Amino acid sequence: MSSIDFDPRRECQTGPRMDGIGLSFLITHLAIAAYILLGWLVSPAPALTLYLLLLPALAAQWYVNRGSCVVNNIESWLRSGRWRDPDNPEEGGFLLMLCQWLFRARPHPIVLDRVCYATVLVLWLLAASRFSWFAMSDGWLAISGGA
Repeated sequence: MSSIDFDPRRECQTGPRMDGIGLSFLITHLAIAAYILLGWLVSPAPALTLYLLLLPALAAQWYVNRGSCVVNNIESWLRSGRWRDPDNPEEGGFLLMLCQWLFRARPHPIVLDRVCYATVLVLWLLAASRFSWFAMSDGWLAISGGA
């Protein structure tokens, strides 16, 4: 299992960078996180299909990208011209930085992994159950334009 947004080779800073790039990417990260956490609740049936595809892709991306989020990679590329910047303390450390900054706690990487993957699984199951409810109810026909 990969270590989601955690790199044990270096200490993480205790808050986001507050320059223009850092602040814009913090807002982007938080907006994506809000959609991930609440998308199953507010999405109509067609959007749930996208959401149901997005969550496994997100978890796979964490695993394949060695625990770093693509949003962190884009920020590194803008700052240094490299997709993976070993000098960027935020790359691979966004969730750890948030835990330290907001809760003054540093979770163990394995605990952070388990919480993140379990959260994605629970959210996917909630969205799938809501999607199946739409498919079995009259709401599906109204949303999809069927008779």
